[in-house]
Amino acid sequence: MMDFGGTQILKVGLIVVLIAIAGIAAWLVLSGKDGSQDANEVNEAAAVMEDPDTSDSGITDDSAESAGDGAAGGETDPSPAEPEPAAAAPAPSVEPDIPSLAEAYAGLFPIGAAIEPAHTSGLRAELLKKHVNMIVAENAMKPASLQPAEGRFNWEPADRIVEFAKANGMELRFHTLVWHNQVGDWFFLDPEGKPMVDETDPEKREANKKLLLERLERHVRTVVERYKDDIRSWDVVNEVVEPGDPDGMRASPWYRIAGIDYIETAFRAAREAGGPDIKLYINDYGTDSPAKRDRIYELVKELLDKGVPIDGVGHQTHISIHGPSVSQIIESMKKFSELGLDNLVTELDMSLYAWNDRRAYGSDIPEDILRKQADRYRELFEAFRENKDIIGGVVFWGIADDHTWLNNFPVQNRTDAPLLFDRQLHAKPAFWAVIDSAGQEPQDA
Repeated sequence: MMDFGGTQILKVGLIVVLIAIAGIAAWLVLSGKDGSQDANEVNEAAAVMEDPDTSDSGITDDSAESAGDGAAGGETDPSPAEPEPAAAAPAPSVEPDIPSLAEAYAGLFPIGAAIEPAHTSGLRAELLKKHVNMIVAENAMKPASLQPAEGRFNWEPADRIVEFAKANGMELRFHTLVWHNQVGDWFFLDPEGKPMVDETDPEKREANKKLLLERLERHVRTVVERYKDDIRSWDVVNEVVEPGDPDGMRASPWYRIAGIDYIETAFRAAREAGGPDIKLYINDYGTDSPAKRDRIYELVKELLDKGVPIDGVGHQTHISIHGPSVSQIIESMKKFSELGLDNLVTELDMSLYAWNDRRAYGSDIPEDILRKQADRYRELFEAFRENKDIIGGVVFWGIADDHTWLNNFPVQNRTDAPLLFDRQLHAKPAFWAVIDSAGQEPQDA
């Protein structure tokens, strides 16, 4: 037997270890590994993240792209190749050679949009000037915007919108004289600064009601007298009916303090301040729902029977690509027209999502979803055209998808795309569907 010293044994052991390491490295190369995840595993994970039907993933497009960028994809080069640059979104612009919405519907009804004062200049102003002939202030004319403190009025933002409408020959709607939101708390405080709704003494409650109605009447008269020569169409009260609340009336401070008298006061004051030529509307959402529609109908009929001057019903029409049915929307309008009332579509938009849908498409909206939206808009505007005799106008709640109240609502950090123009102000398939519904020659999207 040969006798090996300790040094010889150490050398042999080291050689064996080196051979083993070399073998492992060769196996990694041949099997397409470089220390990253298996490419199939990464692709499967990315597919889950990007699949719009995976509503519980909770992962947005940004995170899916990050996963894709970090994948080895079977590359043997330890320095992964530079990822393909994402296609840059086209710059925002107003497309000059497409039809005008307002011109397409001339002779049928006005086409409008809600705007902010900042929208009266720049590209958005140019888009509005091309496509609409009616505008409404999205926020600048609400009670808290115009009279944030008692007797202190802030006219400048609203005046900017009025001047923009006049300069461009647009009709103007007013939204809104009375609402339970965006209204100063001061309306509902008694002379001692206490909330009127908390009062239990009958005499003090009656005094509070009188004070509230006086404040309301002063607000209505002041605003209407300022704008009566510039604005013909007025939302007098907004969202006053709620079938789930007592008596089917929204349990706002207005109602809890004054009952329906606040509604009557607002309409009468508006008519007296504005004269017979302005048109006065009760505005609400969900008017296609039979329960809400019927309660609004009962309220309006009761007020009309008392001689309250109501000219029409504003149907907000915040809908989605999933519902409600167009027939429900039109049926509601026909019901109110039986009372001799005008119908206005006042806040139209069409979400890509059902109410309980928590997924998010991000900026990569599937083509079939955009087509479904276009088909729904086509059906809706064909029905509007067929019923033009009972519809006084159609107003979108915005003009392009980069500015919509549905961004972050009802899901935080989610964008929506409910309008006819995309975030670059370019026409979507829905735009062409609406143009086609006006009776023009069909055009390709």
